[in-house]
Amino acid sequence: MMAEEEGDPERGSSMDSTESRWVFQEDEDASEIEDFEADFPMIDSEDEENGEHRLIRTGPRIDSFDVEALEVPGAHRSDYEDISLGKKIVLIFQTLGVVFGDVGTSPLYTFSVMFRKAPINGNEDILGALSLVLYTLILIPLVKYVLVVLFANDDGEGGTFALYSLICRNAKVSLLPNQLPSDARISGFRLKVPSAELERSLKIKERLENSLTLKKILLLLVLAGTSMVMANGVVTPAMSVLSSVNGLKVGVDAIEKDEVVMISVAFLVILFSVQKYGTSKMGLFVGPALFIWFCSLAGIGIYNLVKYDSRVLRAFNPIYIYYFFARNSTKAWYSLGGCILCATGSEAMFADLCYFSVRSVQLTFVFLVLPCLMLGYLGQAAYLMENHADAGQAFFSSVPSGAFWPTLLIANIAALIASRAMTTATFSCIKQSTALGCFPRLKIIHTSRKFMGQIYIPVINWFLLAVSLVFVCSISSIDEIGNAYGIAELGVMMMTTILVTLVMLLIWQINIIIVLSFAVVFLGLELIFFSSVLWSVTDGSWIILVFAVIMFLIMFVWNYGSKLKYETEVKQKMSSDLMRELGCNLGTIRAPGIGLLYNELVKGIPGIFGHFLTTLPAIHSMIIFVSIKYVPVPVVPQSERFLFRRVCQKSYHIFRCIARYGYKDVRKENHLTFEQLLMESLEKFIRREAQERSLESDGDEDSNSEDEYSGSRVLIAPNGSVYSLGVPLLADFTETSIPVFEASTSEDVNPVLDAEQSLERELSFIRKAKESGVVYLVGHGDIRARKDSWFLKKLIINYFYAFLRKNCRRGIANLSVPHSHLMQVGMTYMV
Repeated sequence: MMAEEEGDPERGSSMDSTESRWVFQEDEDASEIEDFEADFPMIDSEDEENGEHRLIRTGPRIDSFDVEALEVPGAHRSDYEDISLGKKIVLIFQTLGVVFGDVGTSPLYTFSVMFRKAPINGNEDILGALSLVLYTLILIPLVKYVLVVLFANDDGEGGTFALYSLICRNAKVSLLPNQLPSDARISGFRLKVPSAELERSLKIKERLENSLTLKKILLLLVLAGTSMVMANGVVTPAMSVLSSVNGLKVGVDAIEKDEVVMISVAFLVILFSVQKYGTSKMGLFVGPALFIWFCSLAGIGIYNLVKYDSRVLRAFNPIYIYYFFARNSTKAWYSLGGCILCATGSEAMFADLCYFSVRSVQLTFVFLVLPCLMLGYLGQAAYLMENHADAGQAFFSSVPSGAFWPTLLIANIAALIASRAMTTATFSCIKQSTALGCFPRLKIIHTSRKFMGQIYIPVINWFLLAVSLVFVCSISSIDEIGNAYGIAELGVMMMTTILVTLVMLLIWQINIIIVLSFAVVFLGLELIFFSSVLWSVTDGSWIILVFAVIMFLIMFVWNYGSKLKYETEVKQKMSSDLMRELGCNLGTIRAPGIGLLYNELVKGIPGIFGHFLTTLPAIHSMIIFVSIKYVPVPVVPQSERFLFRRVCQKSYHIFRCIARYGYKDVRKENHLTFEQLLMESLEKFIRREAQERSLESDGDEDSNSEDEYSGSRVLIAPNGSVYSLGVPLLADFTETSIPVFEASTSEDVNPVLDAEQSLERELSFIRKAKESGVVYLVGHGDIRARKDSWFLKKLIINYFYAFLRKNCRRGIANLSVPHSHLMQVGMTYMV
């Protein structure tokens, strides 16, 4: 059954955040309508037990959210703990195939781009360029990422949004006002918090929490870093594939530039077509191939060192960097844009961390990847010492003639593998940003049954392919693509440096000298590199900046619209006093069954519920407000998944449920499994509540009759419609075919029932309601900008955000609910 009712923004049915809400009207004076909140201030429904309608008890107040959240099974275990030696070896091959493909193919183009920007004038230039490359490899991939940044992971999750979630758990910096104290009791939140002894950390925490400007700046930095990761997902395949195919020019003199481009296009199509087969399968398949590639790099490097000039080992002396800049000045500075290409893929080690363990990434890089890369660059430099003219194709020219074609084949395979590194990182970042409310919901396919972080997003995959093809066809110059590559890579590197510095100050709480040294050295180094690539941005590499800006705007618009929508729904939520006035039958017929009303509110009674009451002729005998909430932790244990609390008195049979998921959680359950888990958690909550209140006398708790509200009063809906409250109650809706559903007010009127009997009656009521069926009540709350809003706000909300919301995946789609169990009501808010 589908009931759609959309409010026209031009009519009174649209709900302005500053206009009237649900009000009452007396029959004897129909003209006198007062805003209900003027006489009855809005009381949060979750705190209604503190109101005057509640009987005073001697026992403690039960906060079910807090009670449920106290049950912590223990710290999360890594997916990669307790695995055998054989599986560790397999994991190393998978790590090679997924994480290190990007940095592993950098020898294909680094020296070529550098020496096209700063031509060789002598062997001193070769030593200077080699020294630059060696120390860039040591400082950025090794020292910064392997030894520092990888330890800033969020329970095995890496990337800019993982850093953001880590900060959000230690300081209230999230702009979405849906945080609850109970969230801090999830076991994933149990991290080191600022202590009283470290005054600096407390001051930073306080400053962040009290400054809306700093919160916005932090979010903008995260969005900028994520957009650069996505830009990397476009430029990495283009650069890696095109540079490897360019090797044909060395072996085949007659090949033309257009033919190289067409072969590259074919390779890209193949690459993105096999992406759907998953990280584990593809990583295991291409891992040995990349292992052969690294061994080839090392072997060719050693061969060239022995055959040509082993004196290039002097480049480990950094004085040659000074000589290089002294000889070439401006050209040496230009060449920095090519030098940074040797470190491309460093961010992939962190962003792809969700696929593998920290230790496997560190050991593989230190003992295999880094030595092979250094030997490869040393060998190229040794060859160039005697062959200055071959600097334009330094790698393929340095390959021994007998090994050229096998090396070309393995280089192309390695390039295809390299392209996967940032593509998988892009998938991971988009999943994290979606879970934290910064990207529209998309279909996510989990490609591994064992490792939940291994995912595939079809829409993004084909989108990246389309943009990569346009990029290769429009900019076929290795220099221009390399410059775009440097812009994207350095952009995300700088954002990571800033966020890790904040993590050091706020969470790690280490010595300020170490923090400042990290920030000054690495941010300063990256700014120098960035100034070099920006100088050449007019050569065509500006296209990648445009792409990054577009992705940034998509995330910003979605976050801005979602925040406005949530704030408006908070303002429009129904008062708990209004629920009491309606009575336990909600002013309508209570029909057998359970209604799961989906809404984003984590506290209060959603205004869309009033829309259901005025739209439907009956409402279910049990109502559960379900909020799917993503919290800034990677994984929420199943025992901490559902939190319950009563809404109004027991006779109303209305509950609130918050289903909490981490941004790394897999939501694969169908609607039947979800219902089963939810009902089990509800029964568990009710039993615990009965145990906690077993010493209290609550026989008269809900015995107040609601008859006084069912007589002469009428309900005025927000759209102006008038509805009488004098409608049949559930007591009047009795049939012999449904004997199990008694009047909802009758089960608590007998003061002699003991606690155990009352508990069993309520559990029986819940089970019978479950047997009668579960219906999903979905409220689509859309927003429109008010007429007096700024033009830019109207443009963003009415067009951009509306377009994204219309084309994104609905949240209910994850549960695969059949249409026969689904009921939808639409509502438009003016913001």
